Amino acid sequence: MTRARDLGVPLPGRTGEHNALTDVPGVEIGFTTLVEGQSVRTGVTAVLPRGREDFAVPCAAGTYALNGNGEMTGTAWLAETGSLTLPVLITSTHAVGACHRGVIDWVVRERPDVAAEWLLPVVAETWDGYLNDSTAPTIHTGHAIDAIDAARTGPVGEGSVGGGTGMTCYGFKGGTGTASRLVPYGDDEYTVGVLVQANFGSRRELTVAGEPVGIELSADNPMEEQWAAPSGAGSVIVIVGTDAPLLPGQCTSLARRVPLGLARTGTAGSHFSGDLFLAFSTANPGSLTSRFPRTEEAEYENLRFIPWGRLDPFFEAVVQATEEAVLNALVANEEMTGHRGHRVPALPTARWRD
Repeated sequence: MTRARDLGVPLPGRTGEHNALTDVPGVEIGFTTLVEGQSVRTGVTAVLPRGREDFAVPCAAGTYALNGNGEMTGTAWLAETGSLTLPVLITSTHAVGACHRGVIDWVVRERPDVAAEWLLPVVAETWDGYLNDSTAPTIHTGHAIDAIDAARTGPVGEGSVGGGTGMTCYGFKGGTGTASRLVPYGDDEYTVGVLVQANFGSRRELTVAGEPVGIELSADNPMEEQWAAPSGAGSVIVIVGTDAPLLPGQCTSLARRVPLGLARTGTAGSHFSGDLFLAFSTANPGSLTSRFPRTEEAEYENLRFIPWGRLDPFFEAVVQATEEAVLNALVANEEMTGHRGHRVPALPTARWRD
């Protein structure tokens, strides 16, 4: 699989082993990819912050919305408690309900004791209706369960996989991309990983390593020529994970840096794009209990965290990894034709390299 660095793009920062969100210890990612006939180009992506074994152990987490023309469920409770549990799913706009139910069904199967209280899964979406018949009930709960069951550590598929299957980006085939950065901190070293579902931007905006290449690649742009939607319409979901010990509010601050990485790829953030971001920390396991108290006895919890004034290198890592993850989503792809004969070309990497 070709990635942006393979083309010689000068990208800053030191990556983890797989240059992926799964470089954060314990994180697992899985996909269900559906490509059938002429009108099915969709799927589901599952992110398990603590893996399958510890999915019910809360993580510190925070969210940020650059533009609200989209959906990410469960964020009201996340904002209330600062804690994230359960697998996080990313899918097509009209499949949020099926995936939400799929997470619940999976938890009922795996841990009925956890399901016996209440479950508020996080499911986010971007719209794949240009290439996929998004109003058809294609995705069902089983596809969500399959994506969670498929979650693994290690290298991560990119391009037209999982929820990114039918997505477009800057008028080219978009979808799933990932990247990571290593951040030294005293005698320790932490990882910041990013996963994007890229479905945003107009062709003229595309920027690579500071160069406005979209203007040079303006030819063969069927989306802009044939589609009634405003140029740049779409959405982007970004999941940021780290093993650095952070407070929930600090996770929110990481999520707020995502737009700076997206902007490096050219987007100005269209009104018709739902740009929603989630950041979590896998440190401090067991320190964010959200379940019913088991006894009347008074209890305390403790959170170890990096001081606010020392977070700049982590912000920089988010910006760098976000930019690279978007470029990886573009580079990994091939041309796709789908619903109603709609076609989206792949990024012409040979011309881009020139």
